[in-house]
Amino acid sequence: MACLIGLDWGTSSLRAYRYDGAGGIAEARARPWGIRQLPPGGYDAALADITAGWPALPRLACGMVGSRGGWREVPYLDLPASMARLGDALESVRAGDGMDVHLVPGLRDPQGPDVMRGEETQLAGALALRPELAAASSFILPGTHSKWAVVRDGRVTGFRTLMTGELYALLQHHSILGGNAAASEDAGAFTRGVAAARDSGAAGALSRLFSARALMLDGALAPASVPDYLSGLLIGEEFRAALADGLGRRDTPLQLIGDAVLCERYRRAAALFDIALPPPLQDAAAHGLWCIAEQAGIASKETLAC
Repeated sequence: MACLIGLDWGTSSLRAYRYDGAGGIAEARARPWGIRQLPPGGYDAALADITAGWPALPRLACGMVGSRGGWREVPYLDLPASMARLGDALESVRAGDGMDVHLVPGLRDPQGPDVMRGEETQLAGALALRPELAAASSFILPGTHSKWAVVRDGRVTGFRTLMTGELYALLQHHSILGGNAAASEDAGAFTRGVAAARDSGAAGALSRLFSARALMLDGALAPASVPDYLSGLLIGEEFRAALADGLGRRDTPLQLIGDAVLCERYRRAAALFDIALPPPLQDAAAHGLWCIAEQAGIASKETLAC
């Protein structure tokens, strides 16, 4: 018996999950309707389309839909924050069909300052999938704005946003380092970039960025290999910086969450720092939505442990 509809609603995409009574995903759908490119009719139209034919069920949404530019702004929870607090801090917006959409709050680190929306739900799902990580662990969530988060005793105690994906796109399309030739995959160039970041010491990878052009002009790096070199340099800088400030530690479990292809790059980079990362957790947001809904009392489950 279906009992919940979960929505992972970000900046550029929308995913919907229809859950069965045990917390399993009975059906999943996706649309290119993030908060910046909604269809005619806005949020109500997007919601009606992606849930068409589904029963009228409680709905829980995470991500940028609850941001200042979203459907309704939901205040952040300040760190340290337990995953259980997410279910207690939901707010709602009344949809055009007369039913509420409950919205998950994001997290805020006032010491950063730094914020996240959507990743907190992925972390909740990750801890449901691997409860042994609740005691002490760090999580890597690669993406346009990568997040490194620290968990202690079931609480998120700190995190940092690194604009790796966005910086890569800017360098590729709006700097002297990009646009030299059509890219071709070069694992060696990627490894070379990671090593350059690793060996940059206190100076950091910013001091090595121009080496991409210098190596190309010297004939030591093919123009088509520059993108992979830059990718390695930026991802390597994530690891160098995270290890330097304690976000990641070699004596504490480190877990990836996210797309398998992108996460594989992070696993390759980690190996150059003598870190063996396990495979990434998949569908963490979907698991997190179910767990938060159960905590909030808007869904019940029979078998899935949160």
